[in-house]
This record gives sequence, structure tokens and C-alpha cells, in this order.
Amino acid sequence: MNIRTDLAMEAYELLTETADEIAGIGVKKEQINNTEITRVEVKTKDAAKKLGKPEGNYVTVEVSDVSMLDSDKMEALCQLLANEIKALANLKKDSTVLVIGLGNRNVTPDALGPEVISCLMVTRHMLEYMPEQMPDGIRSVCAISPGVLGITGIETEEIVRGVTEKIKPNLVICIDALAARSIKRISRTIQICDTGIAPGAGVGNKRRALNRQTLGVPVIAIGVPTVIDAATITSDSLLAVTDSLKKSAKQGSEFYNMLSKIDEDEQFALIKEALYMSNENFIVTPKDVDLMIEKTAKIVANGINLALHEDISLEDVEMYVG
Repeated sequence: MNIRTDLAMEAYELLTETADEIAGIGVKKEQINNTEITRVEVKTKDAAKKLGKPEGNYVTVEVSDVSMLDSDKMEALCQLLANEIKALANLKKDSTVLVIGLGNRNVTPDALGPEVISCLMVTRHMLEYMPEQMPDGIRSVCAISPGVLGITGIETEEIVRGVTEKIKPNLVICIDALAARSIKRISRTIQICDTGIAPGAGVGNKRRALNRQTLGVPVIAIGVPTVIDAATITSDSLLAVTDSLKKSAKQGSEFYNMLSKIDEDEQFALIKEALYMSNENFIVTPKDVDLMIEKTAKIVANGINLALHEDISLEDVEMYVG
């Protein structure tokens, strides 16, 4: 079934619906403070082809409703994200980091990247012009939000590559809104990977990739699912109805046998054909997406802040961000 998802964990789940495990893919799950962490390592080119994801490490953090988190739980989640970012980043004390906020600020479900940039602790200019006033442990961090091709007329990869060549960072971190396969993961999942990113891939608008091959430096991508394909929701709803009818139908009856013959892939294809007759992709997002973006952007930004700057607290971050 050709279901859109940017999450490596979901792609793996779809693959393993028909197999117990896939050669060349390692999966580990961990529970930390009621937060589930799934680590997927894609080890071979063959495994990458099957999964549809580049070779590398993918960390998925599943959280509860972010709007319900108190300050202590919020800080614990930010620190957890920081630890996962640091584990992939391999930073040195004098490392310079460029953070890229991908997406369109004018389209709320796609505004995660720009919103994260607005909450980020940027320090490159301060370290350059007043280094004596900066405490130990503060790294050189700069950030841009390059917009989208439809507004700028320039491929995002071209902008980022140009800035990277000028700044010469040791690491690039890209933040983007993602597409999920499951409704329950919208705004409740954060993916961190060391493989870079292809902006817009989850909604069928794939742009040039931002990765080590295109930029010449390591690239970490951080994303939160904010949308889901309408065909996926419709298909899941029909499958749930079919399963419910099968449970109530008598085994061996004509009605039961008819339900059992329904092919999920064919059903999904028919739904897509019906929904996309006008050649338009229908993408769905929650009604409270503006609040969701605001909350998750702050969590992601503070996770990055705590990861990049040593021995600082969220109170210290507020002094720099304002």
C-alpha cells in the first residue's frame, strides 16, 4: 500500500506487517519517564531501498498531548530531546552549527521550521563581536528560515548550500513539518535522524535533498508530523468498519466471505482515485494546528538549545531569546 509517511518507524511497521523482521534494519525500543523512544538503524543499501529511507539512524520520540504537559514534564522532554540530538551530533566545544527552519510561515501546518527559528538561541554574532561577555559552553549557532520555492523562486537547497559554503559550519540541523501515516502520531511524535531531509517529500512535493552529499557537512533532521493524507484516514476508517462487521457476521456466511475478499491495496487505490479525480492532493491537519505548532516549536527549539549549549538551563535560554 503506497501510504505517505516521513516517519521511518511507520515505514518499518508497514514493512513488517507481512514479515517479522527485515534484514539490515535494527530496531530498539526504550521507555524513559513515560516517553517511548524507538531507534531504527538502516544498515544496508538493500534495507534502505525496501524502507524508502536513506541509510542511517532514526530516533522517534512519542509524547503525550503537549498541551497538557506541565513545566516540569516539558523541561524533562526538552532535555530528553537534547540528549538524543547530542548523541547524533558528535559536537566539539568550538563547533559552529547552522540551523535551518524549513517550511512556509504563511501556512500554519507548514510553519514549524520558521517558528522553531524564532525560539532559537543564536549566538554566532555575539561570540564574534563580544566574546568576553559570553559564558563558557556557549557554542556558535546561527539560523535561517529560507522560505519555499513558490515564494522565493529559489530552491531551498541552493539557499542552504550557499549559506553553508559561506559560514562553513561543522553541523547543519534542519527542522521541518512531516506527514504521518497514523492520526495518533500527529503532533505527538518527534523524529530525529542523521540522514538529512528531502523537504516536502511526505506530501508529494519532494525538493532537492539537504544531506551530507549535497552540503558537504553532517546534517541532522528534526521533524514533527502535522498532516496526514486524506486517503489514509478514509482507508483506515473503512477497514475499521469492515473488521467490525466481520466480527459480528457469521463465519462462512456469504456476507462474511464477501468482507474477507476485500483487498486493502485495491481499496486504497480506489479511494485515492476517487479523492484525487481533480489531480489535487488532499492533506488533513487538526483544527487546533496553530496551538500545536506553537507548543511543539518551543519544545523542539529548547531541545536544540540545550543540546548545543553546555551547562545552560531553560531560564538561561529565556534571557537570550527574550
